Amino acid sequence: MKIPHLFLPLAALACVACTSPADKAWSELYPQIEAKIVAPTFPDRNFDIRDFGAQPEVACHEAINAAIQACNAEGGGHVIVPAGQWLSGAITLLSNVDLHLEEGATILFSDDLDHYPMVRTRWEGMDCYNYSPMIYANNQENIAVTGLGTLDGGASVKNWWAMCWNLETDWEPERRASQKVGRPLLKEWLEQGKPVEERLLGHGYGMRPQLVSPFECKNILIEGVTMIRSPFWNLHPVFCENITVRDVKFINDGPNGDGCDPESCNYVLIEDCFFNTGDDCIAIKSGRDEDARSINIPSQNMIVRNCEMKNGHGGVVIGSEIGSGYKNLFVENCTMDSPQLDRAIRIKTNSRRGGLIEHIYVRNVTVGECKEAILKINLIYDTKEIKDAQFHPTVQHVYLENMTSQKSRYGVCVTALDSLSNVHEIYLKNCTFNNVKAEESISGMCDPIHYENVTMNLAPEEVAE
Repeated sequence: MKIPHLFLPLAALACVACTSPADKAWSELYPQIEAKIVAPTFPDRNFDIRDFGAQPEVACHEAINAAIQACNAEGGGHVIVPAGQWLSGAITLLSNVDLHLEEGATILFSDDLDHYPMVRTRWEGMDCYNYSPMIYANNQENIAVTGLGTLDGGASVKNWWAMCWNLETDWEPERRASQKVGRPLLKEWLEQGKPVEERLLGHGYGMRPQLVSPFECKNILIEGVTMIRSPFWNLHPVFCENITVRDVKFINDGPNGDGCDPESCNYVLIEDCFFNTGDDCIAIKSGRDEDARSINIPSQNMIVRNCEMKNGHGGVVIGSEIGSGYKNLFVENCTMDSPQLDRAIRIKTNSRRGGLIEHIYVRNVTVGECKEAILKINLIYDTKEIKDAQFHPTVQHVYLENMTSQKSRYGVCVTALDSLSNVHEIYLKNCTFNNVKAEESISGMCDPIHYENVTMNLAPEEVAE
């Protein structure tokens, strides 16, 4: 069925021929953001990890870190990981260092908990000290992980993933635990206002580390590598600025296996990447509850283009830990297609997490199949935690243009607040969604969705009924 123009307000009908806010954003704001994102470059100096004692099949994180320290001390360059498999614990990047994995090189990360010291990080939007991410940096500038090699987190149901699913294994029985111990305790500490320096996790709490997570860094390049089997989220920059993620393959079917999750970051480009994940492909975040509101650093000014999304809970997602808000997202020329992809564009939060989410621009996205909806907005995500919550989120100024899909349950699905109309100015233009079971599903108080030249064709079995 073709959605008629009567869903457009009269003022919008009068200005169809005028330059829309979306057109202006693409022509003016987009190039301004793009110009601000500049990948770092590095001196032409190489530091081979073998020269610092690294040997294949032997834990060599001390040698890799020594090479990084030497590279940094001499003003920067490339730390070279040659072809072969290199076993490693936590790696700490320093300023002006490119960790370069040659083609055929694999860094296989250890599951020895002693290889991951406690560092300042964020876990699902909550500030804490926990196991070091497998590759970590804190307050550094001009850092990179590049090359055609592989970062293998080594996670499986026999080690890291058992922490989430509380599976019985013989791995680290005295020190590991289920995250069902650490996660609710961290939430409790957050609600109590416990200082971050006293939120000490690690052994006995079951909180899995990220694969790559720079913290408070500037000028970051992640290019060419393949990331697989992460214990938790794959790439998680926190409080970072000027990030380029290019030609990266994110492959992880484990629990919370998000691909790329920039959190409270500014000026981010994600392009030419492939995602096949056990959770959201891209999930933009800005902190949870009071940790977000007290620091109040939003995520903003991001571009996602020319990416392919397969399995995942969502293709491009904002939330759910989005308490400091988000603005200015541009998504274009992406393909998404899998019966195991739940949604294409997804916004999720609730009245405990809050957040103002605005100025979302999506165009030229091709969806083959997804389970639920092409656009999903959910303001009551995780309903068990929102009793008496008072930080009501708002979503506004969302523009989808030139999107097509071949199969989904809905074209648009909105779950809004029951008491407030906090979903405003949602526009779809020049879109065709085929084989939908229903055009839209709207619950709660939501302003009318604006459709212009949008066709939603019911699946044959729905037409027959």
